[in-house]
Amino acid sequence: MKTAELKTEDGKVEKNYLFYDGESVSGKVNLNVRQTGKRLEHQGIRIEFVGQIELFSDKSNTHEFVNLVKELALPGELTQNRSYDFEFTQVEKPYESYVGTNVRLRYFLKVTVMRRLSDLVKEYELIVHQLATYPDVNNSIKMEVGIEDCLHIEFEYNKSKYHLKDVIVGKIYFLLVRIKIQHMELQLIKKEMTGIGPSTTTETDTVAKYDIMDGAPVKDKSLDTPTHSRVFLYFHNFLHCKTIVKTSKL
Repeated sequence: MKTAELKTEDGKVEKNYLFYDGESVSGKVNLNVRQTGKRLEHQGIRIEFVGQIELFSDKSNTHEFVNLVKELALPGELTQNRSYDFEFTQVEKPYESYVGTNVRLRYFLKVTVMRRLSDLVKEYELIVHQLATYPDVNNSIKMEVGIEDCLHIEFEYNKSKYHLKDVIVGKIYFLLVRIKIQHMELQLIKKEMTGIGPSTTTETDTVAKYDIMDGAPVKDKSLDTPTHSRVFLYFHNFLHCKTIVKTSKL
């Protein structure tokens, strides 16, 4: 099976099994009895496939958009190790997995051994990616910025839509330079918005920085702006998260 990596809430990188929308999820649950001859009474065993959104600031208030349940065993007792096969057929997974600054969208399998006093619960994280097609139209981008009678700069990027592992290629034209510029850099900024209305929270995070000029520019000179190193561009298909290209002049 395919695997993928995803950062956890504490910043660590974990590798888990990868699934796509509409793909079946199947496997085997192994229950081990720690002491031979000891009985474990239960009120039933089940497994759930869960898709959930949670805010880090309020983990008690979660939203489940997918919850499928399979009963693995009727009430009884376990006296030895047991294995149970399961399959969730053609599961709808409408959104991609995501771990951000304030919010997490996760998929996981949850096994519950129901007991009278306290249930035994085990969760296993899954990662979901969305397959996308290339756009029919992908025009280049041109824009102008500046300070009146002091600075006039024109930016040009080779296209307007990028693959997550794409290389951003462009040019910067200095049309008018009448102020002192010592340094210029290109930044990729991730902008994450969570909440609704007045409770909306916005967080920005600089994904990468590139030095593209050191020293004063010359009028009518152009600079190339390639990003050849590996950069993770993230545009989530449900949560409001986008990556911004920003040029800073010092």
